[in-house]
Amino acid sequence: MYQEKIINPPSGYLTFALFLALLGAAVFCFVTESFIWGGCLLAFNFFLVLPGLIINNPNESKVLTLFGKYVGTVKTDGFFWVNPLTSKRKVSLRANNLNGQQLKVNDKLGNPIEIAAVVVWKVNETAKAIFSVENYMQYVNIQSEAAVRHLANIFPYDHAEGEETSITLKDGAEKVSELLENELNERLSRAGIEVLEARISHLAYAPEIASAMLQRQQATAVIAARKLIVEGAVGMVEMALEKLSQKGIVELDEERKAAMVSNLLVVLCGDRHVQPVVNTGTLYN
Repeated sequence: MYQEKIINPPSGYLTFALFLALLGAAVFCFVTESFIWGGCLLAFNFFLVLPGLIINNPNESKVLTLFGKYVGTVKTDGFFWVNPLTSKRKVSLRANNLNGQQLKVNDKLGNPIEIAAVVVWKVNETAKAIFSVENYMQYVNIQSEAAVRHLANIFPYDHAEGEETSITLKDGAEKVSELLENELNERLSRAGIEVLEARISHLAYAPEIASAMLQRQQATAVIAARKLIVEGAVGMVEMALEKLSQKGIVELDEERKAAMVSNLLVVLCGDRHVQPVVNTGTLYN
């Protein structure tokens, strides 16, 4: 596997000055009818001097190869002169955003879900990016999709019934993003790519089970709310019986206590307005 070799070529300003001087000398030769010398100067100027001049912009690099052999990479920005016979390939070192497409996969529990991720990446080693893979941008796209699929297969979308400790795609956003970033860095290191950030951008149940899962979530919410209401109602009934007993307002036997508890629980736990029935007889009629 190729290792990146950074080179610092000489400045191109002196070479450009030489180019202008040789161009002036060639013109002078043509004026003085020294056509052979003028032609040689022009050929040397345009075939050996000018092709070696390169401009490297900030956050860009030039990968140089000479007759199929890797020479080195220029990462410093500026104006330089390199061997004119080398082939020069520009590789951007800027950060890139990959907005992955929505994938339909199965989670750990076998539920079909839709998932997509946003990946921020950049080229870290130009030699690997150019020589180790055919097309490093396509390589990033395919490996990112494979990593997202693998991540979706090892975690459930949401907590299973009775399970609260495992990591889920829905609630474990930070941990899932960290695992995705680590896996992408491992997969893309072959191409000299560094992943700066990776996050889940879209997560939902597939349309065919979305309505069923919505009903399940609603039922879970209703059960949780009912549980809280019952706990509060029991506390209020207990407090009412205790206050009645402490202040001696009324003495209730066990049967009437049970009836009172039942009535209070119906009133406090019911989801509709209660219609009271007034008993004008005795306590036992």
